[in-house]
Amino acid sequence: MAEWNTYYRNEDEEEDLEEEEQTGGDYKATGRDSLVFLVDASKEMFIKGEDGEPSNFDMTMQVVRSVYTSKIISSYRDLVALVFYGTKESKNPRNSFKHVYVYHDLDEPGAQRVQEVDALRGDKGAQLAAKTLGSGEASLGDALWCCANLYSDIKLRLSHKRLMIFTCRDQPHGGDSAKDRQARTKAGDLKETGVVIDLMHLLKPGGFDVSAFFCDIISPPENEEELGLQMEPCGKLEDLRKRVRAKELKKRTLARLSLSLGEGVNVAVGLYATAVSARKPPPVRLYRETNEPVRSKTRTFHTQTGSLLLPSDIKKAQVYAKKQIVMERDEVDAIKKFDDPGLVLIGFKPMEKLKLHHHIRPSVFLYPEEEEVKGSACLFTALLKRCSDRSVFALCRCIPRRNLPPRFVALVPQKEEVDEANAQISPAGFNVIYLPFADDFRTLDPPRCPYASQMQVNKMKEIISKLRFKYRSDAFENPVIQKHFRNLEALALDMVAPEEIEDLIMPKVEQIDQRLGPLVQEFKDLVYPADYNPETKPAAKRKTADAGGGASEKKPKVELTEDELRAHVLNGTLGKLTVPVLKDACKQFGVRTTGTKKQELMDALTSRLGS
Repeated sequence: MAEWNTYYRNEDEEEDLEEEEQTGGDYKATGRDSLVFLVDASKEMFIKGEDGEPSNFDMTMQVVRSVYTSKIISSYRDLVALVFYGTKESKNPRNSFKHVYVYHDLDEPGAQRVQEVDALRGDKGAQLAAKTLGSGEASLGDALWCCANLYSDIKLRLSHKRLMIFTCRDQPHGGDSAKDRQARTKAGDLKETGVVIDLMHLLKPGGFDVSAFFCDIISPPENEEELGLQMEPCGKLEDLRKRVRAKELKKRTLARLSLSLGEGVNVAVGLYATAVSARKPPPVRLYRETNEPVRSKTRTFHTQTGSLLLPSDIKKAQVYAKKQIVMERDEVDAIKKFDDPGLVLIGFKPMEKLKLHHHIRPSVFLYPEEEEVKGSACLFTALLKRCSDRSVFALCRCIPRRNLPPRFVALVPQKEEVDEANAQISPAGFNVIYLPFADDFRTLDPPRCPYASQMQVNKMKEIISKLRFKYRSDAFENPVIQKHFRNLEALALDMVAPEEIEDLIMPKVEQIDQRLGPLVQEFKDLVYPADYNPETKPAAKRKTADAGGGASEKKPKVELTEDELRAHVLNGTLGKLTVPVLKDACKQFGVRTTGTKKQELMDALTSRLGS
């Protein structure tokens, strides 16, 4: 019968639970994500930019390659496809559509696919594309119809379907109204089946007019802030990568909760993790003969009869007053349940009451879920604006999931921030700060160190002000994880050597010295003595000499009589003697020992003197 304490979490398990909440460990996917790249293969896509800039086709292939590699690392079970339209050659299921070339079917990305996309990059890639694909007439309606067939041929359950169109032509059919009408019809059919169509339009001479044709093809933006970004073409590779990454990543909630503002007033909200620590993926056990993943199964057997135990045969128990209290699993769940998951508003506090030392774990982000309850966004925005204007935070009780203990949280308002290009940097919502309990506060005894003088403090303030910079978490990659994945990529793609990585967390010594100038030496002069050299080893401590200047004084030998040793044996205090004293006693009485450990010496003396 299982002990009660095995059903409760210890401190290490609580930390693992916090990591699961941040990474969405409890999230159960209802299907796989899918992404189809629909790329224009017209001659205009292969024209190089000014000053040797890559062509639009080359930029697209680089982005496709980066998405393939990121999918392999982060979500290898997602499905990805690559389709070209406007080609001279045709290759698609049953060859039903002309000028449509399915380069990759909708399937999981792998090393071979990455190598095939790499072959289409650069000047050699353009030559290979001209030879394999060619450029011909374009029919976006046939291409969308072919993509719909790719989705219909998949027997797996898909949770999210997205299609990205890469082109630099705002009128792909050259004004052919019949083809335009067919493309609008097929786009509407795809959107009705849940496919989100995005346009990644590229820069071309004369500009790209989205309203000419593609405004009826693409899906409406999820947020109003994205409307301006949909109208601007991408002229640089980095801009294209950012836009594809923003669209390709599916925003998943850690939990969907109800924020109770009072009796009968509830707002549907979702918890999001805005930043998650990157970790190495866990190792996968493989069968050595077939290299297939091994699935482990755990079964419980009776210790006496050896019979297989079912989950209903296992009970939970707690010893109380020398009695074993047996409980069913549902009774234990009922005891653990504090309340239903949700957020309950307790009150409001000024922002001055929230201290830096209250931060005990990473915060999450709170955003309204209008699809769950109509009007949630309006009431949420009003609460956010009022809290921001009055500079207060909302104090709430939070239970993120069933059977989890409640926590007190502070909802700190955050306003929306946009950059010069009107792109959103940070969204509007509440940051959920987990607050500590009274037991989390501890009284520490600070180490006693000499206090710095005011001149030393002022000089260090000057140094710190010179070394300040605006920190961005995305500017520093973990070199250990980057090296790990580069090595895996080199093995999978049969590369001669992995790509070199730049360790961005190493300090830039030359730049630091240039900024500080003479401040470092001035600080050293204030803190260290004049003859101090940090590179020299400290002098060894000399032993205390006797009055005659001879060798150090030796400790007198402690000799015990036989009666004293017998008294120690009888009283059981032989262990209080030191090892040298026990060794001398063994030599004194001629006791042979099997070793030099303290217990062996004690056993030898006990057998000799205790008899």
